[in-house]
Amino acid sequence: MKAHLGAALATAAVLGAAGCGGGGDEAAAPAVTHAATTAATTAEAPPATTAAVPAPVEIRISVVGGRPEGGIRRETLQQGDRVVLVVESDAGGPVHLHGYDLERDVAPGKPARLEFVASLVGRFEVELEDASVQIADLEVRP
Repeated sequence: MKAHLGAALATAAVLGAAGCGGGGDEAAAPAVTHAATTAATTAEAPPATTAAVPAPVEIRISVVGGRPEGGIRRETLQQGDRVVLVVESDAGGPVHLHGYDLERDVAPGKPARLEFVASLVGRFEVELEDASVQIADLEVRP
C-alpha cells in the first residue's frame, strides 16, 4: 500500500508541477497578452492636432446720410478667405453683396452682418440696395 501511495504522490507532484510550473501553457499566455497589448497600442489614434483656423477678415463700414464714411471702401481678399462684412447705418434698408447674392437688412442700431467665404474670384460691389448707393468694392484674388 505504501508503494501505491508513494506512486500516487509522485504522479500528483509531477502533474502539479506541470500545471503550476513553467509548462507549455504559461509560455503562450504572455505572448497572447503582448499581442493584445500591441494590437491595442497600434489601434490607438495618434494625438489630435488642431491646425489654427485663421480669423475671418472683418470689414466694417459706417453709412451716414446715405453715404459710406470715407468714401467707397475698397478691399482686396484672397480666394478662400472667410469674411465678415458689418455695415452700420443711420437709415434702414437692405445691404446687398453682388455676385454672392447675399443680402441683409440694416437699421439704426442694428448692423447688417454678412458672413461668407470668398470663393469667387473677381470684383464685387456692395450697395445699399434700395438707394442704389455703392458702399464697397471687394476684389477677390486667386
